[in-house]
Amino acid sequence: MSEIAADTTRIVAFPQAVAAAPVDENTASMIEVLQEQLRLAREGKLRSVAVVSVSSDGGAIGTQWSCTHGDITSLIGKLTVLTHDMMAARK
Repeated sequence: MSEIAADTTRIVAFPQAVAAAPVDENTASMIEVLQEQLRLAREGKLRSVAVVSVSSDGGAIGTQWSCTHGDITSLIGKLTVLTHDMMAARK
């Protein structure tokens, strides 16, 4: 009996599960766009991808890209213009 009692003292409870976040239409839209791009990439239908990210408070804008060597100049230029347009629009 004492062996069983000793074993039960080593049981550790799992932490509570994370509560489901409320459905947010904007977040769902972003996830849908990203999933579509991932699907196209997996199918080999994309050569390059560029992303502009804006923080929730609008204070930070970032750009990321993944591309072939020949696309990098074009993508950086387009992302730069888009970033400047977005920054100007928030003022």
